[in-house]
Amino acid sequence: MTNTTQPSDFAKIDRDSAPKCVRVCQNRTCKKQGAVKVLAAFTALPIPGVTVTASSCLGQCGNGPMVLILPDMVWYSGVQPDEVSLLIENHLLGGQRVKQMLYYRFHPQKSS
Repeated sequence: MTNTTQPSDFAKIDRDSAPKCVRVCQNRTCKKQGAVKVLAAFTALPIPGVTVTASSCLGQCGNGPMVLILPDMVWYSGVQPDEVSLLIENHLLGGQRVKQMLYYRFHPQKSS
């Protein structure tokens, strides 16, 4: 039996072609900060090819509601329900990060 899959085949999967997933933390602190409504706002505006899921704790308590976009590995903090459409339009559909919402610990602002 021959193995037709080469290890290099897996390296061809890149972040642009992989399906996007939006994870919205639903743990205790994020819930207190409004994460349930943020998740509801994402699910109310479905995007083809993008999966939206409730997440367990993302480990950034006190900075929520936290949103993680995979496979981009882009973190957004303090996301409010009325900002979800901006994330969808700019990041998920337009491919542009929403700089003012980026989580500073993982996406430090460049000083000018």
